[in-house]
Amino acid sequence: MRAPGSLPHLVRRFFGSLRSRPPSPEEQRAIAGVLTPGELRVFWEQPAMDQRHALTVAARVAAHSDDPLLARCALLHDVGKRRSHTGVPGRSIASGLALLHLPVTPRLRAYLDHGRLGAADLAALGSHPTVVAFAEHHHHVRPPGVSAPAWDLLSAADDE
Repeated sequence: MRAPGSLPHLVRRFFGSLRSRPPSPEEQRAIAGVLTPGELRVFWEQPAMDQRHALTVAARVAAHSDDPLLARCALLHDVGKRRSHTGVPGRSIASGLALLHLPVTPRLRAYLDHGRLGAADLAALGSHPTVVAFAEHHHHVRPPGVSAPAWDLLSAADDE
């Protein structure tokens, strides 16, 4: 598995996570209008830094598309990270070890495997196959069944 993101991406995420704030009431209403009840549950189980990142990605997607399916993909792509129970320092260590191809603890492995873990959670909730596919593969190449334009938009929004 490759590390989750390039070094510049990881540095931006690190500093962005330090100033994260929970969604505002207006943002909470918007999220509730897009996600299913089960998806809402796993979204709210995420730490504020991951909720904020998801909202940022969703806003970038919304600037180019009004497709609610793409908004769901953006909001849910990192829900597997909640399973690792790691904060910013642990995530930074996990990413650094992965970049160096060094072994990691099971907890850090859960962070690095967040795509697969989140996709399994979303599939169990009955999420749309595109939502599941983006969660699982967002650090990899486009899987079959996801259109190239949708994939390119979601990937660019996540990488900014």
